[in-house]
Amino acid sequence: MKLLQALCPLVFLLACSTSNASVLRDACKSSAATHPDIGYGYCVKFFQADKGSAAADKRGLAAIAVKIVGAAAKGAARHIAALRASEKDRKRLECLRSCAELYSDAVSEIGDAADGSATGTARGRGDAVTALSAVLDAPRTCEQGFKELHAPSPLAAEDAEFGKKASVALSVTAAL
Repeated sequence: MKLLQALCPLVFLLACSTSNASVLRDACKSSAATHPDIGYGYCVKFFQADKGSAAADKRGLAAIAVKIVGAAAKGAARHIAALRASEKDRKRLECLRSCAELYSDAVSEIGDAADGSATGTARGRGDAVTALSAVLDAPRTCEQGFKELHAPSPLAAEDAEFGKKASVALSVTAAL
């Protein structure tokens, strides 16, 4: 009898972790279906950045995704600030100023997305999806400025990576 009592919590924990791992797999399969250019493997790797994702439910995954994207936006903003400090060309400096503004707006939108998804309501989810959709414009518009200038973007890799992260966050949040 005591053995059975000792095993019950273990079986429960195993069942919960298997169930939550399934939530992560399902979320990444759905994200990969929506964004085949990103893929399932990228999505899983994206969530591995936060240990809590292995045990998270759908809302938890959305919150984790928004947190990861927020950190990426802040990192991009810091990188842009460093580039601006050393840039001498006036036109490239203007592009970097625009990118800084775009990523500053993205940080604000990500905060709105976090607030919206935290409510657990349909309206909150809608607000979060709208905010994350706006966040996707930051890397695209930033890159467009350098293309119009006919200059290589010093942010190309970072913008591409940020776009992928934002797409995963949007996909997971939209599925709530």
